[in-house]
Amino acid sequence: MASLKTNNPIQLVQITDTHLYGDADGTLLKMNTHDSFAHVLDIVREHEDSIDLILATGDIAQDASAKAYEHFQKEIKILDAPFRWIPGNHDSAQVMAEVAKGSAVCEKVIQINNWMIFMLDTSIEGQVHGRLAPAELEFLEENLAAAEQEDSVDHILVCLHHNPIKGNSGWMKDIGLHNKERFWEILSRSEKLKCVVYGHVHQELDFEHNGIRCLCTPSTCIQFKPNVVNFALDPVNPGYRTLQLHEDGSIDTKVYRVEGEIFEVDYSSGGY
Repeated sequence: MASLKTNNPIQLVQITDTHLYGDADGTLLKMNTHDSFAHVLDIVREHEDSIDLILATGDIAQDASAKAYEHFQKEIKILDAPFRWIPGNHDSAQVMAEVAKGSAVCEKVIQINNWMIFMLDTSIEGQVHGRLAPAELEFLEENLAAAEQEDSVDHILVCLHHNPIKGNSGWMKDIGLHNKERFWEILSRSEKLKCVVYGHVHQELDFEHNGIRCLCTPSTCIQFKPNVVNFALDPVNPGYRTLQLHEDGSIDTKVYRVEGEIFEVDYSSGGY
């Protein structure tokens, strides 16, 4: 477990659903995901003076290739900040671990000042939906209970890829976290939990569930239109989220999107 000390508030950046390919010319519904990722990194540098940690919350790659993960690692260095990643449904957790070998990138527990951050793997090989495996549920239970007893920890943030609550569009009904009831039952035991952060649905969301703040962040590539029955893309640009974690447990957060760029996207697509 990493234990970091920094100024207050803690400065985090969430980057999610980059969907990179091993081939830099790879496109997702006609959008070049390497190009859109580069544009997002540019606006991160524009808006963030300092970053304590980057949370990369899954679907790092679209093709699960080592080259895609290597590209992410190379490009993220431009931000001069440590990062941790977790797999999404398009990723290979095994390939990610191989590419990250010798580093702390796959670390699942990070303490920064009086905050503790958990990084959960909800991926199932070959499936769009997510599930916390028995070992992952055990990890969450044990570490959450330990954090409750740890005097140096006052607040907890949990990160995962799959949406742990029902999606807001009809076509999303089966693609989220399938054992979400168990997830929330474990979280309900914590008095220190402040926030759950996720990706997967390519949208900007900020709401409360069971009294816990939930944040979802736009993809760095295509965006999914909210509140529709069938799959549709939203004509808003890629982005990222910044989070300021305060010593008293409060969180300030904002989503920034790329401005002044028109990306090629296949808005007629019925899925991907």
